[in-house]
Amino acid sequence: MTAAPAVADPAGLAALAGFVAGARRLVVISGAGLSVASGIAAYRDASGSWQHPPPVLWPDFARDPRVRQRYWGRSLVGWPRFAAAHPNDGHRALADLESAGHVSAVITQNVDGLHQRAGSRAVIDLHGRLDGVRCLGCGACLRRADLQVELAALNPGWRPTVAAPAPDGDARLTDADYARVVVPDCRDCGGVLRPDVVFFGEALVAATAAAASAAAADADALLVVGSSLTVYSGFRLVRDAAARVVPVASLGLGRTRADALMSLQVVADATGALPALAGALAVGRGASGGAA
Repeated sequence: MTAAPAVADPAGLAALAGFVAGARRLVVISGAGLSVASGIAAYRDASGSWQHPPPVLWPDFARDPRVRQRYWGRSLVGWPRFAAAHPNDGHRALADLESAGHVSAVITQNVDGLHQRAGSRAVIDLHGRLDGVRCLGCGACLRRADLQVELAALNPGWRPTVAAPAPDGDARLTDADYARVVVPDCRDCGGVLRPDVVFFGEALVAATAAAASAAAADADALLVVGSSLTVYSGFRLVRDAAARVVPVASLGLGRTRADALMSLQVVADATGALPALAGALAVGRGASGGAA
């Protein structure tokens, strides 16, 4: 497969700049492709095929203590790398576009919080945030960083070999005996702790889904960035917008589930293309002759 360009070709960039400039209420839907340059692996490749083993499913996590041992044992190893990730130029460009009035909201399928750290304010975390943990029993919340300290204290000899980083704070391990992993319970009620994210096979939080639907319904244009839209929660927003004859554009390296619904498709790495887009619109850090 021929590698996609890091920056959109001039015609594609000009078309995308016109699309953004012509919108009054542009909503961005972002996906894993935007955070790859920050060191966070994506589940799928540019064709939409799995490039990592399928993730833990919600029904399995909820009912099986052994699955929870595997999840938290791998997370104990993978979390430090995930937590060390920083926003990249693509995240910062979107924040600049919001500050300049070109973006009214970002609906992100990512769980890394990098949009907020880059300076975006109107962000809807469609699938939650990995930096939080919640109790299934009493609903108590705690920081994932604090749970990391507790996990490490309970598992001082847990040093499996890391085969490769995996998406969303996971790690592929080669010699792990997950039966040895000690998983802490909620300190308030003794209940089961879970990451505050939406698992594969789990429904969205109703309030979050409603907020995303409302933001998309108010938009007069959508821009999909770094997402194949394979997951239904993102695809649904695009499908519904297209049904209302709202134009939708995509910026990314591969196909999307909604290709037939797109008004404009620009094939390029969003990390390089978004700063170029901001520059074309004379916005923030992407503007020539100045920086925000």
